[in-house]
Amino acid sequence: MGAQPDVFAEAGERARRALVREMEAYGVLRDPAWRAAFAAVPRHLFVPYYFVSGVRGYERVWCDDPDPVRRDRWLRGAYRDAPLATRVRDGELISSASQPSLMARMLEALAPRDGDDVLEIGAGTGYNAALLAHRLGDGHVTSVDLDEEITESARTHLAAAGHRPAVITGDGSRGCPERAPFDRIVATCTVPSVPHAWLAQCRPGALVLAPLSTGLILLRVRDADHAEGRFLPTSAYFVALRGGGTRTRRPRGRPMGLPRQVFEDEGFRFLRTLAEESLDTREALSLWQRERRPERERFGVTMREARQWAWLDDPEGPYAWPLPPG
Repeated sequence: MGAQPDVFAEAGERARRALVREMEAYGVLRDPAWRAAFAAVPRHLFVPYYFVSGVRGYERVWCDDPDPVRRDRWLRGAYRDAPLATRVRDGELISSASQPSLMARMLEALAPRDGDDVLEIGAGTGYNAALLAHRLGDGHVTSVDLDEEITESARTHLAAAGHRPAVITGDGSRGCPERAPFDRIVATCTVPSVPHAWLAQCRPGALVLAPLSTGLILLRVRDADHAEGRFLPTSAYFVALRGGGTRTRRPRGRPMGLPRQVFEDEGFRFLRTLAEESLDTREALSLWQRERRPERERFGVTMREARQWAWLDDPEGPYAWPLPPG
């Protein structure tokens, strides 16, 4: 049987144009190639349903709702510049569709060139892989996810949108050696540290972009044992990477006596999470105040053989913190 016709194609195209205009107003989509990708790829095909939180927990919103008002609500939500909860198990969010403007910032920072091979860690709905495939071609894109249900639905969504990149079920912390080498690796899930296995699957000069702490680290790979880079300016919150080689960081509560406005400050939260292996909250606060609330761009990560560490201003400077083994 052939693909089913997209009954929301016309309305989706109008909503897509509005979303692109909105993102341009935010200062993203400066690259015409990515603007064309977001204008062409129908996001609603990748989120036939999603969940919104309410007083009774998560409520499912879907494309086949018999109520036309609720169907319209679903379509409008699909093109809102916001993340969408797409998979919930036992009340826990396990997969989501990222905010489009954040995706655009990440793709523009990743800056793949024609002919580059890209590995995506975390298939999600397949939407990010579709954007990459539109830009580079299906054969240059590989997406890996641990959950077979997620990879299967991502393949279905991609096929509905006319794309067939490689979508593989596997442990993303181990990369995808059978499809290596890669020129770019992008993770759409938070990692406690960058897995060393990824470096061995990169060509020299490759870029690795991954959510770490509450930011986005962009590393330039020198070889299988060395990489270094700085954080992007933007904050980023993603579902944690699941796999045998990672551990999940548990959020810590606010210590007594620490003002709420400090505890909830984005910059302080970033430092506190990044350096939690070495600094307690008070030490992190002292450093944060002494360095006049440093922006994310002042922080970086170095990977050297079996070690990796985060740092402020200088990889060999006085402020450096070991990260968990990758």
